[in-house]
Amino acid sequence: MIHIAICDDEKYMSDHIKTLVSDFFRKRNRKIRLRTFLSGEELLAYDGQIDICFLDIQMKGMDGMETARRLRADQFQGFLIFITILKEMVFQSFEVQAYDYLVKPVEENQFERTMERLYTSMQNAGEDSILVQKGYEGRIVQKDEIIFCEIIDRKIYLNLESGEILDYYEQIENLETKLGIHFFRCHRSYLINLKHLKGYRNGTAYMDNGKEVPVSRLRNKEFSGVVLQYMKNM
Repeated sequence: MIHIAICDDEKYMSDHIKTLVSDFFRKRNRKIRLRTFLSGEELLAYDGQIDICFLDIQMKGMDGMETARRLRADQFQGFLIFITILKEMVFQSFEVQAYDYLVKPVEENQFERTMERLYTSMQNAGEDSILVQKGYEGRIVQKDEIIFCEIIDRKIYLNLESGEILDYYEQIENLETKLGIHFFRCHRSYLINLKHLKGYRNGTAYMDNGKEVPVSRLRNKEFSGVVLQYMKNM
């Protein structure tokens, strides 16, 4: 199930996007749950899941750009697509990590091109990978490439096999759910990939890239059990 939000203070435009979205996913036999909102304030008050958000920039009251800023500040990690009559607004969209923007009047061909790219990104982020949304681009990261994850000041740092450290905004609880059983939350600020665990001693996990990760006392016993179970299943 893909959860989609459309926020536009013009009902005819909201209905138009709703029709395009419904047609697109019906052709691909994907179930969606779609909600519409008439203002940024109404959207921000909603606390349900949103995977894709279509957001009008020019709205009465709180405009779309400010709404987007507040969504991201609340750790919204979904795809954000702006709807606008002003092409120059695209430059501001980088600030809130928008995936793309659609210029009014939104034509079907324009919509299809954007959604094809987005849908491909969603499909590629399957069981063995995650989609990291950073800036204007999404990036597919294989789970096995991740040695450990650290969170500092609401930003996630993925330490990869290549030596690269990829940073982006996400809640570590959400990331823990996405990564699955081969990862363990050994500390409130760390998730480690058990496939890259080289050793453990005195509250420290030693990873195969030479880095050391703390294991909290509260999770020490559980950690030992998880490691033993993981080794049995190898």
